[in-house]
Amino acid sequence: MPATILEARNLVKRYGEIEAVNGVSFGVAPGVCFGLLGPNGAGKTTTVEIMEGITPATSGEVYYRGEPAGARFREEIGIQFQQTTLQDFLTVRECLQLFQQLYTRQMDLDEIIRVCALDKLLDRNNRKLSGGQQQRLLLALALVNDPQVLFLDEPTTGLDPQARRNFWDLVHAIKARNKTIILTTHYMEEAYFLCDIIAIMDHGRIIAMGSPEKLLKEHFEDVVLELPREVFTLDPATLPFQVIEHRERMEISTADVDGTLQFLLKAGVPLKHLRVRPRDLDDLFLELTGKELRA
Repeated sequence: MPATILEARNLVKRYGEIEAVNGVSFGVAPGVCFGLLGPNGAGKTTTVEIMEGITPATSGEVYYRGEPAGARFREEIGIQFQQTTLQDFLTVRECLQLFQQLYTRQMDLDEIIRVCALDKLLDRNNRKLSGGQQQRLLLALALVNDPQVLFLDEPTTGLDPQARRNFWDLVHAIKARNKTIILTTHYMEEAYFLCDIIAIMDHGRIIAMGSPEKLLKEHFEDVVLELPREVFTLDPATLPFQVIEHRERMEISTADVDGTLQFLLKAGVPLKHLRVRPRDLDDLFLELTGKELRA
């Protein structure tokens, strides 16, 4: 089995004087879920569109199974776009049959229906589906050609928590079939739950890459203590540890939990509603890309 099934080599994309992607390189091993994360305007969508063959690169190349991505690559990938408009008046079954006829390489429709839990929706008009049901159908359409590499572009945006979790289970089931998945998402919990490797982009470059656990270990040695804002009467500027103020809570970053708790108790801060949590990908994302609002 090759070390990488898909590889980006020094991808660059310029729009006039704007460099949306600036020398991006990485490889994805077979059977891995690879997450590409970044704030708005970071270049992740452009990078993925170059890899999918939708947007031409200014320079750089995409390799599939050790060769420049070409006809074989286009036959062996599936793409679930963030938004897709389907033909009016078609049922779920008819959508699946229509898309399957576009490919010579095909996956058994009954198997797709089972994996994506569509058996009770087959005779329903595709325009009458809920958000979660619509995403399951779009995932099924991305699987009709039995792809080796599956691109998922922010697939759970707008879904409620239950529908999102159900979709995650579907992705796990697909990955268990030894499919390689390229995922873009704004949900850090989703990235942590689904991805073996993540790459964080900002200003057109990859600024960190590795497993979620490895990146968290590399960047943080502390934990976060959370307290309601109304019970925290101390001046953060006078404290021997970092305090971040939020609208309804205060966050204390510390590697010495026992010492910090003793300090707070001596200062008369009530700890009834104290919450201790480890660092997570939200913390890492903000640490690396900043907290300012991106357009």
